[in-house]
Amino acid sequence: MYAVFRSGGKQYRAAKGDVLRLEKIEAEEGATVKFDEVLLVGEGSDVKVGSPLLSGGSVSGKVVLQGKSRKVPVVKFKRRQNYLRQGSHRQFFTEVEITAIAGASAKKAAPKADAAEKPAEKTAEAKKPAAKKVAKKKAATKKPAAKKPAAKKAAKKKAAKKKVAD
Repeated sequence: MYAVFRSGGKQYRAAKGDVLRLEKIEAEEGATVKFDEVLLVGEGSDVKVGSPLLSGGSVSGKVVLQGKSRKVPVVKFKRRQNYLRQGSHRQFFTEVEITAIAGASAKKAAPKADAAEKPAEKTAEAKKPAAKKVAKKKAATKKPAAKKPAAKKAAKKKAAKKKVAD
């Protein structure tokens, strides 16, 4: 079974036993954390999707490590302006091992599936007359073929009159 949950502005897909690096969470190493913003829970073809969240769904995990990621260079530079600023950044993270996934019913998602089928039937019936109207409009609004510009006639040289010698 796997779940998609939200933490620190990002979404993560996890199964039981996975170890994930999340944005920093204020918790001690070895403490248990619980994520309530679960978007999806499923296994195989049995998938429950929330709209947007599953009510009652939760993912729990154990904090394995609090740490900092590798150093990333930060450079700000503008050419020909005598401007160069160099620095570095290390992002904090929390490594969490997923211990349990509690799935819940997606009551909000089930009616949407039924509602989606009904409009699909109506739209299939409605498409037939609409298609005829579109076809009539296209035939009625068909523009006559544009006339091609007349080919330019080649300029004829006029023969110069010969002077008659007396």
